[in-house]
Amino acid sequence: MGSFFHPSIGFAIAAALVWVLPVRIGRWLPIAAAAAAIASVLSMQPGSYATVPYLGLSLGLGRVDALSVVFAHVFAIQAIIGFIYAFHIEDRWQHVAASSYITGAFGCVFAADFVTLFIFWELMSVASVFLIWLNRNPVSTKAGFRYFLFHVFGGLLLLGGLLLRHQATGTFAFDAIDPSSARYYDILIMLGFCVNAAVIPLHAWLPDAYPEATVTGAVFMSAFTTKTAVYVLLRSFSGFEILGIMGTLMTIYGVVYATIENNARRILAYHIVSQVGYMVAGVGVGTAMTINGACAHAYAHILYKGLLFMGAGTLLYASGTAKLSNLGGLFRRMPWAFFWYMIAAVSISGFPLFSGFVSKTMTITGAAEAHHPWLALGMEFAAVGTFLSVGIKLPYFAWFSKPDCGIELKPIPWNMYIAMGAAGTLCFVIGVYPDFLYRLLPNPVEYTPYTAWHVLQSSLLLGFTGLGFYILRRKLTPEAKINLDFDYVYRLIGRFVMAIARVIADKIDQWWTEFYARVGLKGFLAIAAGSSWFDKKAIDGVVDGTALGVRAVGEKATRVQTGKIQDYLASAMIFGLIVAAVVWIVVSK
Repeated sequence: MGSFFHPSIGFAIAAALVWVLPVRIGRWLPIAAAAAAIASVLSMQPGSYATVPYLGLSLGLGRVDALSVVFAHVFAIQAIIGFIYAFHIEDRWQHVAASSYITGAFGCVFAADFVTLFIFWELMSVASVFLIWLNRNPVSTKAGFRYFLFHVFGGLLLLGGLLLRHQATGTFAFDAIDPSSARYYDILIMLGFCVNAAVIPLHAWLPDAYPEATVTGAVFMSAFTTKTAVYVLLRSFSGFEILGIMGTLMTIYGVVYATIENNARRILAYHIVSQVGYMVAGVGVGTAMTINGACAHAYAHILYKGLLFMGAGTLLYASGTAKLSNLGGLFRRMPWAFFWYMIAAVSISGFPLFSGFVSKTMTITGAAEAHHPWLALGMEFAAVGTFLSVGIKLPYFAWFSKPDCGIELKPIPWNMYIAMGAAGTLCFVIGVYPDFLYRLLPNPVEYTPYTAWHVLQSSLLLGFTGLGFYILRRKLTPEAKINLDFDYVYRLIGRFVMAIARVIADKIDQWWTEFYARVGLKGFLAIAAGSSWFDKKAIDGVVDGTALGVRAVGEKATRVQTGKIQDYLASAMIFGLIVAAVVWIVVSK
């Protein structure tokens, strides 16, 4: 058995030291931790390592196999690229949050049991929310709270499922679950994973939060949260057909909303929903080909999606806005940002010679070979929308479309260009030499992407998509408006809950008034009068004081604004439901 150095250790140490060291020194530490992680992953041998006894349990922190290694491999690469991109940041807390976040991601990848997974899962949720809050504006604060509430909800589903599963099976083992024998607690676990995977309709946190994160925070978040969720789905829920259906719907849903969006980072956030859909669909189909496709696409996606967010980040950093309606004509002033962005754009669109072509087509082909033609067709349709919105619309309206927008641009730091160049080079290398990626996949690969049919098919789809944009480009002009997405349904639910809360609050208010008028004061007086034989003078004082106090409290309660009562009641109801659910899960037999 070979040696094992957990990559999380280096990032945890970096997070602690960046906290106390001067920033000019501390910002080197996450880069060093990422380099150590790459060396560690390359030297790993399959096996079980780092078993820790805890409260009678045996927690496994180091399960190494082909599936964990392929994700750890790209996590380590993206970590070093991301920290190079963020090297100029003087805010120590951003480096602390990002290092802690990646600590959690590696912990999830190597977890051998659900308890260990849950601990690192929650570390990711807590650390990543600071990458949003550290943008330090009211919109980011609100988006961060919503992001956190979604992930608390997902964490509670996971916690409830793993506790109930342990009660039924006596084990916390984090292994594959047979679709034919899945129980209700397995479904709870899967739903918890689906929150982080942004499976619709549990996805709204992603396009809401990622555009409000810091420039560099969005780069990290695009790489780790959803892909960690894909990893755990691959580990436990391969072959669940519902995931194949929902994944395909994600691919289409994401590109539809991305096509009508105005904010560049919001467009890219919707495309995370779409691209993760390919991976979730591959998990759901569950054949060796589609599992390989999900892993390969996750690997490629982390690199090109990180690069896309770096490109959009340079726009935001330099101009102060990511809204396409406010940009345009920037090509002459930002040519290198455009060049590297387009490398990522053609990669995500599945152009031959770039990484998306050798990964995305594997999942589509696998779905067709597994006799799921409608899933394959849906994913092909989504590929058209991807090129339309990310490959043409965004760069056209940001860098061309009109004369220079005239916005004064800040100089882009050298480290941002170096990081973009590294990611772009890898996108091209994987595209021309797919064996670099295929030899990491968990199953033997029997797939040749560069057939005449695949190349012709992709070229025709992409060519006609470009023609369609040219014809319809005026109708696709970005508009400064808000697209509610699934928030419309959330708002309906919220209004329904508040309506019920108002009815209950009115009833309580009416009940209290009637109780005070008919029972409350008279009851206190009767009790006092019945006890007056002890000491009449003393009791008279108590009665008078009590009566005055009760009257004052009653009158004040009736003067409280109904809106405040409703707010307090709604909050108490939600909190009470959560507490009741957790208590029931823990104590039920």
